[in-house]
Amino acid sequence: MHPSDARPSPRMIFGPGRLAELPECLASLGSTRALIVTDPGIIAAGHVARATAFLTAAGIHATVFEGSHINPSETDIEACRDFAKTINPDVLIGLGGGSSMDTAKGCNFLLSNPGRMADYIGYGLANHEMLPFIAIPTTAGTGSECQSYAIVSRDGTHEKMACGDPKALAHTAILDPELTASQPQNVATLTALDALSHALESAVCTKRNAISSAFSAESFQLISSAIRDVLTGTADLETRGHMLYGAALAGCAIENSMLGAAHATANPLTAHFNIPHGLAVTIMLPHVIRLNHSDPEIAMIYQNFARDLDSPLIDWLEKTIKLADLPKPEIPLTAIPKLAEAATHQWTGRFNPVPLDHALLTSLYQAALSPSS
Repeated sequence: MHPSDARPSPRMIFGPGRLAELPECLASLGSTRALIVTDPGIIAAGHVARATAFLTAAGIHATVFEGSHINPSETDIEACRDFAKTINPDVLIGLGGGSSMDTAKGCNFLLSNPGRMADYIGYGLANHEMLPFIAIPTTAGTGSECQSYAIVSRDGTHEKMACGDPKALAHTAILDPELTASQPQNVATLTALDALSHALESAVCTKRNAISSAFSAESFQLISSAIRDVLTGTADLETRGHMLYGAALAGCAIENSMLGAAHATANPLTAHFNIPHGLAVTIMLPHVIRLNHSDPEIAMIYQNFARDLDSPLIDWLEKTIKLADLPKPEIPLTAIPKLAEAATHQWTGRFNPVPLDHALLTSLYQAALSPSS
């Protein structure tokens, strides 16, 4: 068994219509002034109006910051922090996808601690207490609602910075599958594939342990049972619930372990070519699984995951990805050395079960980006 240093997961409130319990969550904290961090798309979907109506009816004042952006940057976090200072909230609510939750978590760092987000790369560097945080995902993918890390892009270079602290973990995650019905199909597709990558990478990373492995296995069971309906746009409420809960449990798995080479190689694709994260990690994942399959212990984990599938894991994964009908970005092969060099500096790559170096990363990119792949 691998050594472990487990952290508790948030309280998870799961089920259709459970957004209505948001006021009770805040009342249990003694909170009366909430800042809802979100984006215009979530406002247009009506989710913010519903959340605000529930809070107002309970006598809780709610103010909305709608400036979240995809892949939030240091500047985005500081804008949210500056807005929050004007209203002095006693609780933060991240309502939306991973970007809204990361923006809220990043804001929480800087509301009570000095400096910029780059000062908090790593874990446990925030010295002062943070506000209570409530996470309400409207997508089923990132698992950010169950992680104590804010993922923030460095200004200028777009480098992904993982800034974590136990105080940043949500107090409560409200998992209401009704909220995921508003996802555009392309968002549902990419977030579902991202969640699948989280389950598979956390299951085999070098920091895996009994607790994270239990989360990874259960998340994979839920995600694999739902993902085909999600990718084809035929998911009903129950299936969306499976995907949402599976994504959250994959987030718990990451929180108690780590990720690996698929994320290490995906992040430079996003930084250098603006490829959406879910697409980038999906491009790399099959090739990383083939690489990791060379380790007998890892091959056994993959085999166990495939017990209830209709084919070996890699075959099932490739058929599933094909079902998504994703566009293939045109990336010049001449960029591979630059991508491989950037990937060598990615934190998650340190935890891949097969150790990575520049040559191995180059071969992964060649396999994934060649015209015939």
